[in-house]
Amino acid sequence: MADQVLPSAAARAVIGPLVVLIVLTGCTTGTTAEKATEIQSVGSAFEHIHGLGADPLTGNTYAATHHGVWLLPTGMLPESYLAGAPRGTTDAPAQIGGRAQDAMGFTVAAPGILLTSGHPDPDEENELPVPNLGLESSIDGAETWASLSLRGVTDFHDLDAVPLSADIKDAETFRVYGYDSGAGTVSISDDSGMTWSSGAALPLRDLAADPINPDRVFATTAEGLAVSNDAGRTFALVDGAPLLILIDAAGLEDGGGLVGVDPDGAIWRQESGIWVQTGATDGIPEALNVVDGATPWILVADARGIRASDDFGVTWTTLVGVGT
Repeated sequence: MADQVLPSAAARAVIGPLVVLIVLTGCTTGTTAEKATEIQSVGSAFEHIHGLGADPLTGNTYAATHHGVWLLPTGMLPESYLAGAPRGTTDAPAQIGGRAQDAMGFTVAAPGILLTSGHPDPDEENELPVPNLGLESSIDGAETWASLSLRGVTDFHDLDAVPLSADIKDAETFRVYGYDSGAGTVSISDDSGMTWSSGAALPLRDLAADPINPDRVFATTAEGLAVSNDAGRTFALVDGAPLLILIDAAGLEDGGGLVGVDPDGAIWRQESGIWVQTGATDGIPEALNVVDGATPWILVADARGIRASDDFGVTWTTLVGVGT
């Protein structure tokens, strides 16, 4: 059952990391000590959530965190969530592959293909001259990762990908946009992340590529929402757009659109070129993702945990809750 949002102005103004105590439901049987260790481990991981994503091929939903990529429970959601995809099988957050890399950038690039960037697991032997993972990919649901490019060079703090084929579902090659945190520039790859070119230099918080037009990419900045129509080489502010900190594309089956969150936690949706405030998060979210389909869903990581909404933030269903 969905949770009705009742945000206060004070609650929405809170800016900070998620509370470390994660309330787990449906956990497997174990000793009190085992459960305490599990909660502490999950709580530490979920202090910093860098990205969220859902894979229409596997039905899995992911959280990219300071301590690896985690599988999220979604069994409480109705069939409209990832309709037509297999149902997720976990009933509690689960770290995938036992790997605790700092997944600073993360995206589901295409069905069955995950991309990430960031820093290596502290327990792994680190031969890198600089502790940056570059771009890595996974085709087995984040169990294993293969290095694609820029290993030991680049730390992408944000990633997004868009098919270069007009047939989105059958596209084999995709464009990757990455925000190079060290250089402060947008990087662009037209061969699925193997080679790169440099784009505009600008301080941004979030990137969102237009899945209909791969040359168009949006960025949230302190000055306002910016758009590039030349594949990230130049950007200009979008007239009439609200000031947003997070952005993603939505409603592709209905002709496209954008969803964003402003500094007060209000959710905005672009409908036929007009921005409409639709709902709110609890506090300032760390991550936002649109799960597209006949019924678009949005995922957020906010002060209440990781939550999902099918009405653009009017009501929410909690996937992973946090203690307050």
